[in-house]
Amino acid sequence: MIHQSGGGTGFSFSRLRPKDDVVKSTGGIASGPLSFMRVFDEATEIIKQGGRRRGANMGILRIDHPDIVDFIRSKERGGFLANFNISVSATDRFMELVKTDGRYDLINPRTGKTTKTLRAKQVFNRAVRSAWKTGDPGFIFIDEINRHNPTPDLGAIESTNPCGEQPLLSYESCNLGSINLSKMVRNGTIDWEKLKRTVRLGIHFLDNIIDINNFPLPEIESITKGNRKIGLGVMGFAEMLIQLGISYASNEALEVAERVMKIIQKEAIAQSKELARKRGSFHNFSGSLWEKKGHKGMRNASIITIAPTGTLSIIADTSSGIEPLFAISFYREILEGSRLLEVNHFFMLMAQAEGIASRELMESIALKGSIQDFSSMSKNLKRIFLTALDIPPEWHVKMQAVFQKYADNAVSKTINLPKQATMEDVAKAYLMAYEKKCKGITIFRYGSKKHQVLHIGLSKDMPVQASLEFAGDCRICSV
Repeated sequence: MIHQSGGGTGFSFSRLRPKDDVVKSTGGIASGPLSFMRVFDEATEIIKQGGRRRGANMGILRIDHPDIVDFIRSKERGGFLANFNISVSATDRFMELVKTDGRYDLINPRTGKTTKTLRAKQVFNRAVRSAWKTGDPGFIFIDEINRHNPTPDLGAIESTNPCGEQPLLSYESCNLGSINLSKMVRNGTIDWEKLKRTVRLGIHFLDNIIDINNFPLPEIESITKGNRKIGLGVMGFAEMLIQLGISYASNEALEVAERVMKIIQKEAIAQSKELARKRGSFHNFSGSLWEKKGHKGMRNASIITIAPTGTLSIIADTSSGIEPLFAISFYREILEGSRLLEVNHFFMLMAQAEGIASRELMESIALKGSIQDFSSMSKNLKRIFLTALDIPPEWHVKMQAVFQKYADNAVSKTINLPKQATMEDVAKAYLMAYEKKCKGITIFRYGSKKHQVLHIGLSKDMPVQASLEFAGDCRICSV
């Protein structure tokens, strides 16, 4: 019920001087952040992660960096920065200027001087257009992140891990685990006592990981043990709703999310406090946000993270993170192009109960992913088994916002859009996420990438992959 994982690196390139800036010591000119990102990308391509899995990086640039427009457009070049997700680091001031169509300054990080003034809405629309075309960039709302920075005396947070759910200081590591909410339902109701026990076990387990881990660098070991950040999260939320008979796109689903996360937050804090009494608070507790809020001690500087759980959810045979199902039935490609038909097991059980289950039906569903256009499906099945592309974007954002209220780190969530979605749909999602106090947002319009992790139907050019490979906010990682 608890699975531990982590991986990937995040970089802020905001302190690098802009392209064509003069280098006084040599008389030359600087190449800018994108050239450094390309070097990192090539290094990742060669090294991979332990020689087994593809590398994943997050590249972040502040909205007021002089190279921000080139950064926003960078992923429009096919294959460029393939090992990077990229996100714009947007300030509150910028987002407010987008609403008023105001202007803002681009600042050279070397000199602190203004290099140019741009219309905020024009830059925002440029980011919207690129995201509509490619899925990048996402946005991180950097001021909202730092309002919740648990150790502000150690410095401001500038970047996150590749999937955006873990804002971290330099050299901090991501130590994550996820509770399978699908296993917290018994006879159509949530087993709250089991959930409470699992949360406390998860916090204890993740705290132990810090002490038994082997760290690759002394700097990583020092800051990790100094703050003892962990991130207990969830997966299988969509399957929890299915077992409860609740539609993902409903106020009832938001209420379930709220109740579940209140319990998780309460029990996680209680367990971290108990560990602090037995083992001591994290070293940098003095001056921390926890101390300022009146807490007497905490073992961990942060405790709750909603990760994408792509690979983990495959192992656990459940839905990923807080995402809805991507497809009810799909083909998994295995062994040199062979395809295996897979069907969500809860759907199969309910279809059998209604007397409509057949291989022919499941194959037909696999070609579409969704059941909404099937006349043979009952209204109840259609209500409960909504897929990611069936759900209006605002419900994706609403769900992310509920989970964010109770996560002291952040939430990995993809705002899935159908192929016919407009740039206005993307813009509305970004603005709604900011208004609802999300710490970041990623959208993905189906078909906007030539090579994407998930596909509906069969195509020689776009081989089907398993829906459980989908990794929430991760466009390239499957943690």
